[in-house]
Amino acid sequence: MDQTTTQLIGAGERARTEIYRDGITACPGAFPTDWADAMREDIEVAFRDALARPGGAVGRGPHRYYVEIHPEQLRGFVDLVTHPWVTAVCEEVLGPAYEIVEIGFDLPLPGAVNQPWHRDFPIPEVTRTQHRLNSLAFNLTAVDTTEDMGPFEIAPGTQFDDEPDFEHGMFPPKSRYSRYEDRAVRKYPRRGDISARSALTIHRGTTNHSDTSRPVLVLGVDGPGAGNGDRHDTAVTQAFWAGLPQRVKDHLRCPVVDELTPIQQKHTIEGLVMGDA
Repeated sequence: MDQTTTQLIGAGERARTEIYRDGITACPGAFPTDWADAMREDIEVAFRDALARPGGAVGRGPHRYYVEIHPEQLRGFVDLVTHPWVTAVCEEVLGPAYEIVEIGFDLPLPGAVNQPWHRDFPIPEVTRTQHRLNSLAFNLTAVDTTEDMGPFEIAPGTQFDDEPDFEHGMFPPKSRYSRYEDRAVRKYPRRGDISARSALTIHRGTTNHSDTSRPVLVLGVDGPGAGNGDRHDTAVTQAFWAGLPQRVKDHLRCPVVDELTPIQQKHTIEGLVMGDA
């Protein structure tokens, strides 16, 4: 076994330990800043397009949006999904048959307010009964995050919280907020960093006091049978598919079409629309 392979195995094992313990891990400096700057350009183009059509973006709170895109709208898509750290984490946490099911971005604009504490979907049965995680969300910031931008805030170690009084299985009651506020850690990623987390870990976006947006790319990956792809409408054209490396085709689970159709966003999280009212 060569040194590079050994290092990647070690990185995957460390990431798995951190994800199961804290619900989140990270790889600082995975890409150069110019790669992240190109990602931001693609996000801004996609956001303008999404706002110009009905259903192109969904609200995740006041002045806060989520937009799912097609892989070929992101110039660095192949770079991302073949990055050695990303593939090592996917294989270690989800197994070799992991599936790429989502590419999109969150965009907190100036004036975005605190979200309620939440997870992104209800806890799956396999996680509830076996404490096994079967999906991951990778995040990449398009800016160097500062305190006034409304940093992402996460409560480490809460990915297995399972309370019957969570509204829709996702929103803990305010009477339990002290658990999350006591654990809360704000994240200040920089361009080129990648984080990986369980979307079940309780988290929220905070108030953006700045005069700039804080775009964050989201890559969603499932283990076999997780079924989160049903929430998404990603597709690729025949021409794009033909140019993909086989190691990407092996994991990309989406329709291959002659022509892309603009995505009508459907992963609405109703409890986020009003913010932490």
